[in-house]
Amino acid sequence: MGSAVERTDEHVREYLIYRGFTSTLKNLDIEVKADKEKGFRVDKIIDQLQHFIQSFDLFGLKEYWLYLDRRLFCRLEDVYRSTVNKLRTSLYRYYVINTIQKGNLEKTQEFFQKQALELQGQAEWRDWFILPFIPAPEQNPAFSPYFSRQWSDTFLVSLHNFLSVLFQCMPQPVLLSFDAEVQKTTSLTEENEQFRQLLFALQTESRDQRDGDEMVHHKLPAYVQNMDRLGDTELDLVSSQRAISTATTPSRNFFSTFLPQGRRTPGKTPQVTSGSSPSQVAVGRKDPPINQTAKSKEAVQAKEVKPASSQPSTSEPSSSQSQQSTNQQSNQQTHPRHKRIQEHEKERKELFSKPPSQAPEKKGEAGEMEPPVETSSEAPDSSSLNSRSGRGRTEGGGLSVEQPFIKLSQEEYGEHHSSIMHCRVDCSGRRVASLDVDGVIKVWSFNPIMQTKATIMSKSSLLSLEWATKPDRLLLLGSGVGTVRLYDTDAKKNLYEMNIDETHPRILSLACSPSGSSFVCSAAALSRSGSAESSPRLPITVSGQLLLWDTKTVKQQLQFSLEPEPVAINCTAFNHNGNLLVTGAADGVIRLFDMQRYESAMSWRAHDGEVYSVEFSYDENTVFSIGEDGKFIQWNIHRCGVKQSEQVLPQDATGPFVLSGYSGYKQVQVPRGRLFAFDSEGQHVLTCSSSGGLIYRLTNGEPALESVLSLGGHKAPVVTVDWCSAVDCGTCLTASMDGKIKLSTLLAQKS
Repeated sequence: MGSAVERTDEHVREYLIYRGFTSTLKNLDIEVKADKEKGFRVDKIIDQLQHFIQSFDLFGLKEYWLYLDRRLFCRLEDVYRSTVNKLRTSLYRYYVINTIQKGNLEKTQEFFQKQALELQGQAEWRDWFILPFIPAPEQNPAFSPYFSRQWSDTFLVSLHNFLSVLFQCMPQPVLLSFDAEVQKTTSLTEENEQFRQLLFALQTESRDQRDGDEMVHHKLPAYVQNMDRLGDTELDLVSSQRAISTATTPSRNFFSTFLPQGRRTPGKTPQVTSGSSPSQVAVGRKDPPINQTAKSKEAVQAKEVKPASSQPSTSEPSSSQSQQSTNQQSNQQTHPRHKRIQEHEKERKELFSKPPSQAPEKKGEAGEMEPPVETSSEAPDSSSLNSRSGRGRTEGGGLSVEQPFIKLSQEEYGEHHSSIMHCRVDCSGRRVASLDVDGVIKVWSFNPIMQTKATIMSKSSLLSLEWATKPDRLLLLGSGVGTVRLYDTDAKKNLYEMNIDETHPRILSLACSPSGSSFVCSAAALSRSGSAESSPRLPITVSGQLLLWDTKTVKQQLQFSLEPEPVAINCTAFNHNGNLLVTGAADGVIRLFDMQRYESAMSWRAHDGEVYSVEFSYDENTVFSIGEDGKFIQWNIHRCGVKQSEQVLPQDATGPFVLSGYSGYKQVQVPRGRLFAFDSEGQHVLTCSSSGGLIYRLTNGEPALESVLSLGGHKAPVVTVDWCSAVDCGTCLTASMDGKIKLSTLLAQKS
């Protein structure tokens, strides 16, 4: 409520300035400065009361409490009057105890002299009048509890909670309800955006399916090559149209085998009729009794099928001449040909949709001259057709049945001017923090529009970045000079700067616990070359520390034991409740820590070389890791060092990442950020690649991952990824060495 009051005051000031009410504005500023309610900020009221107590201002304390009583407490129901009286009694006792603790007995006696008339008739104060005359009141059993820190803290918390509940229950004026309206409008806008994306996906699916049914002629050449017994003049015309430069002479010879028999030469008629026309006649006459719904379509096609099969000598000359002129001028008569192609494609689909038991009958009726050829070619043609048609739907923009995601859109964030090191979405999925090698951090949002919220420039090099969990507006920044900063992205200022260790100045990894009360910090010594970013890294392991810091007190809680020797920890990750912590180190060892006992539960050698990235699986029974050896391994955390699966990834997914340019220019970057991320259900993983993110389907025990979607869009190698899932729309972030970040919005298809 306090923040809403302050924003309303600003709006009122703006309105008064706009209207020119300067005298009213001056009076408003004067009254705001003298506001005893502190803009309904409970912490400010508590601070004012403590100020009166610490300065021994009894008169100011009484007047301020009377004001709160007249302004707020008198409006409460009678059942709360006893609570108000108890809080007032505790407040006065807190004042008296403070005077004795500070050794100001004059103020103690002054209190009882001025308050004697009011307090002598109250039973709870009867024994307190002897307090100034007791030598050591803190040792007296009747008064010792009030001298403890626990009592004072309990009183202040109780008063704070009482005022907070009181302010929340107060009826607000209409002017203050704008804050709730803004939040409601924001939530409705986000919901509308999600529905808009869903509607766009459904429209795209419907349009692609409709286009696939109406315009399939661009895939027909494959059918002509593999299923020549279903070919006709229109199919070959499409094939010849796609290769006009070479289709003139061959197409004339090929057309002669499919022309109506009224236009063929007498010598070639018997051969062609026995080779392909009888089978077409059988197919054309077999369809109507099996598929009754195709009667109208067969009637339309009768003019084309009948002259070519059953009436070779009595075909109409005008129809044959018209068809021949159409074959000679295919580029001028496209619409009728496309219509016939569509009709033929529907006939072909009906043919292959018939039950398999009818296939032998169909072969027998087609003619007894070529049963071996028909039998040997039908099975492979059918399988080839199914595979090609499925592939065609995917390539043509349609939706494949096995496709788990639809890429709705892809946007680019281009505010960075150097290679990205880290790119992370916060816990709420509303903001992104990205860090480049120049030490520039951008905090930006992408819903409903892409907008930069804050820019952080660092004098020292930054190596790690992590969002705090509670509150999610805070950002942890690890530097190369042994410091960790806690940055408030809303206020755009540093809250704290913690000095970790001078002997281990490189902060390689940060991980905040899900509760938000603490965070883990990995500090490493400088490499042998003295550089914070030596590449490639030296094979000799570098000394390091793993520390636990308290977020509230901003103090180090403990240092974890790293066996067999202190080593640099490259990556860290908590499980969902913060009871387990997994780390990957430069010595290739994965260590699993019990965060309730703050000790290592197990460790095993995972990779030949350094461990670059490590994460818990969706069910948290396994751990996934990527190492310098290029392997993507799944480990069982219930059986130390047991692999559940192992896949070899290409080098552009594991690093080191290389960007080449003109004149032999080459930039090499060692992995720092997250190299893989899972979807909301843990069934798919997003990895880096040379041209964009790659999404694989996780398989148990398979020798290779199954690629399901390539996000693409990058011209430089992708070095870090992140995946934020909300409802059905997931957001994939891929950041590359040219400073570009691609934000791909996906829609999950529910199977």
